[in-house]
Amino acid sequence: MNAALMRAALVALCLVLVPPSTLDAQFGGRGRGERGRAEDAPENPPYDGRFTFVRIRYDVGLGGGGFGRRGRDLPWAHDYPRGERHFTKLFDELTTARVRTQESVILSLDDPELFKYPVAYMAEPGFWTTTEAEVEGMRAYLQKGGFFIFDDFRGQHWYNFEAQLRRVLPDARLVRLTVDHPIFDSFYKIETLVSRDPIYGAQPEYYGVFEDNDPSKRLMIIVNYNQDLSEYWEFSDEGWFPIDLSNEAYKLGVNYMIYALSR
Repeated sequence: MNAALMRAALVALCLVLVPPSTLDAQFGGRGRGERGRAEDAPENPPYDGRFTFVRIRYDVGLGGGGFGRRGRDLPWAHDYPRGERHFTKLFDELTTARVRTQESVILSLDDPELFKYPVAYMAEPGFWTTTEAEVEGMRAYLQKGGFFIFDDFRGQHWYNFEAQLRRVLPDARLVRLTVDHPIFDSFYKIETLVSRDPIYGAQPEYYGVFEDNDPSKRLMIIVNYNQDLSEYWEFSDEGWFPIDLSNEAYKLGVNYMIYALSR
């Protein structure tokens, strides 16, 4: 078995063989109806040099309170904490990186602590709003080498996301990525980007913003539109989604992190 097949098999084994009771014990016992909420978040752990999952919090725009099955969750906290706990556990097992698996960090864009972490993640940017200080903070973070992941939004939520991003990078070009971009071959070889969201039925699309708007330079931002990777991570131990979709979500997440850490 070649190295790529071995890695793919390991992902499947991690997802299938780790029982839900084990994951619940490791990650606070939160199930489908007992997800974490923003107000439950503990204080951030001190920086210690390990790779740490950073989730960005933001003030919510009009109409952005909790909705539907998510109860009192704020949009930026969707899939917290199980999404990142499951992902970092797998990332730790698959790579030689020193990974913090039991805790993550929640920061605002204007927090100086953000500059200690190379990758930042934001959920539901359809509800994202920015202050002037946050605009300046995010712009500086990207210019200094930070990598940003936008996830978990679809449909008309694109318009608010793009409007807020234009505040940060007024001249940014959002380029639709194809499967031949290096980010899709940084650890796993992603064969296709064609899939179907089993909840909303939309075709996921992936966009990027490049340094100096030059596709030959560093990718600074990746945008998962009509996609929700952390939803697959969160429920990968509960059988809500097909194993192959959960595997692909983990593969994409691992690729994003390896790309960001190696450039």
